[in-house]
Formats: sequence, C-alpha cells, structure tokens
Amino acid sequence: MRKIIINGGKPLKGEVVVSGAKNSVVALIPAILLSEETVRLDGVPAISDVDSLVEIMELMGAKVQRTKDTLQIDPSDVKSMAMPYGKINSLRASYYFYGSLLGRFGQATVGLPGGCDLGPRPIDLHLKAFEAMGANISYRGENMHLEVPSGRLHGAHIYMDTVSVGATINTMIAATRAKGKTTIENAAREPEIIDVATLLNNMGAHVRGAGTDIITIGGVDDLHGTSHQVIPDRIEAGTYIAMAAAIGEGVKISNVLYEHLESFIAKLEEMGVRMTVEEDAIFVEKQAELKAVTIKTSPYPGFATDLQQPLTPLLLMANGRASIFDTIYEKRINHVPELARMGANISLLGGKIIYQGPNQLIGAPVKATDLRAGAALVTAGLIAQGQTVITNIEFILRGYADIIEKLRALGADISLVEED
Repeated sequence: MRKIIINGGKPLKGEVVVSGAKNSVVALIPAILLSEETVRLDGVPAISDVDSLVEIMELMGAKVQRTKDTLQIDPSDVKSMAMPYGKINSLRASYYFYGSLLGRFGQATVGLPGGCDLGPRPIDLHLKAFEAMGANISYRGENMHLEVPSGRLHGAHIYMDTVSVGATINTMIAATRAKGKTTIENAAREPEIIDVATLLNNMGAHVRGAGTDIITIGGVDDLHGTSHQVIPDRIEAGTYIAMAAAIGEGVKISNVLYEHLESFIAKLEEMGVRMTVEEDAIFVEKQAELKAVTIKTSPYPGFATDLQQPLTPLLLMANGRASIFDTIYEKRINHVPELARMGANISLLGGKIIYQGPNQLIGAPVKATDLRAGAALVTAGLIAQGQTVITNIEFILRGYADIIEKLRALGADISLVEED
C-alpha cells in the first residue's frame, strides 16, 4: 500500500512549473494510431495514465521511445487487436482507442472504460456518432466490438445531445480518416479539443472549427508524422494556484495559459485572492481575509468541474457561508466526508455542497476516492494542523506529475511511503 503523508502548516514559497495537460495527452496518444509514420509529443506529463497508454500502444506493436517529457511513437507496425481488459478498465480515456482504431482499421475491440467513479458517464454519444458513420456495435464478454462492414467510416452530420468533451474528441478522431465530410454540432469547446485538432491537422487532417460549437472534418486517406507540443495543464495550474492562495507566502506558477483559466481566476478575484497575472505565469501573494463565494460548474468556458474539488479547501478558509453545485458530475462530492473528517464545516444538501468558514482543519487519515478529490485532500493536508495520511493515492498519481517533488521544492513536508 502506498500513502502520502503530510505534516501540515508549512508555508509554500518559490516557483512550480505546470506539466502538459493530462486531458489532452490521454487523447493525443491514441490519436497517433491514425498515422503510419512517427509522431513526437513534447511536454508529456509523468503520470500513470500515460504509462498505461504507452503499455497498450506497445502491446499493439507501436515502437515507443520515452525521454523525460518527450514521447516518440512509431505506429507503422500496429495491428488491430483486442485491447487488454486490465489496462483498459483502469483508464477512462481508453475509449479514444474506439475512434482511432475505427478510423485506421475499420474495427475495434476494446473493454469498457474505467477511471474515477463520478456518477453516470455514459459513452452513448460516442456510439451514436460511430453508428452514424457506419459502424456496427456488438458485445463480446467484457469487450465492446465495433466494425464497419464497408471497411471504412463515412462522413455524417452529428448533433451531440449534450455537450461532451470525450464524445467530441472521439468523433473528431474517427472522422479524420472517414470518407467524406463530418459535421459535429453542439460540440464541446475545451482547450484540449483544440490541442487534439492541432495535432491531427499537423498530421495532415482537415479539422476546422475546434473551439467553437460546430466542428467540420474532411476525411483524408492517410496521415503523416509530425511533432507536437502538449498544452499546459489548466487543471494542474488551478490546483497549484489554490494551494498557493491557501498556504503560500509568494508562489509563482509557471507555464500557465491565463485564457484557459479565466472563469477560475474570476472566482478567486471575487474571493479577494491577491495575485499578479504575467505572460505565461501567475504569481500568488500571501493572502489576507477571504470571502466565501458560490461555485457552479458548467461546460467551458464556464467554471471547470475538474477544479471544483481542488478549490474546496481554499473555500473552507474563507469567511461566510456559500455553496458548490456541480452540474456536470453529480457524484463529484466524495471529498466532502473526508474534509468533514478533518474538521471542516461542510455538508451535502439537495445535491449541493454547503460550506461555512473559516475553518481550521486538523490532520487525519483520509482516502482519495477519485483524482480531483485526492488533490483536494493534498491541499487540505498542507493547510491542516498535524499529520494527514492519504490512502488510495493511485488516483492522485494518475493526473498530477511529480506532485510530491514539486510540493517539496516549495517547502511542503510531504512524502510518499510504501507499506506491505
């Protein structure tokens, strides 16, 4: 068993550099399957989700070279094969292999995706899009089998019933090598979608409109190699900004794109957080009194659901009573009982999180129930008096590159320990 142990109350000071975006790279790697030439990714975060994706690519026959934050993938010898269930089941983003395998081979056999338990996260929008492009769907044990009778997907007009990042990216990936034109309406607009579209276009695709609610893809016969820089991780950036505001005495968060964080920064300013926005960095000062604010998540460019949990410990330090309402994932509330165990005045009421501050958190044994809840507990442990022990930390390591080392460099008393 691995645990994170934090002795709280140590102020953070210095600079932390944000890694490449997890939510981009987990789609970029499967998308490389569409090419039959080598593709290089720079700025790849050192997270366990990347490790799993690389293992899957190698099992399929790809040649992968990895150095520091660079991946060089040669997919020329990849064969269409059933994905290994164990790896797939631990990884939500495994569904991107549906789109890339369908696009290149006209068939895919992949286990149902895993990842964090955040309530209903159906893949019906993905399947609806694939069916519209000519795929048939069947189930074989624990696997889903998709096959195009004609051997190649065809273009289609697809309307997303709800705004979905995953379904938008997956449809875009699949349509890249389809025959004809595909139009996606009510598409998600997140920066990660633009990042994937940029890679595809650099490989020779014809994707237009990424970042708007209408995306068009002109199918091509093949894609070529390229190199691509992964965008900074806006969720990691927001997490460290929240940590710096909670217990920092002057912290610079570098490799940040402010335009990806505007709604988050606006809420911090409403709270009274003092910071300076630079060209590619944000400097967070030591804070004085903060004001409680209400948070309501919504699709981009609204307040990101992935930042709701990492911000909660900072909200607990603010004066007043307010609420948090996640409109995206109804079960993104699992951090609440863990924070309450640390002495927080926080509860659930009618699907909303209600909190009252300010709070002095006390170190306690807690459990990470999902990726962003785990980040919230790390921040809470940094703030708390005494020692906090976090278990189930595999969730945290899925999405935060070198988090122990980065926080230690800022002055935190944090360590990762392994026990039998």
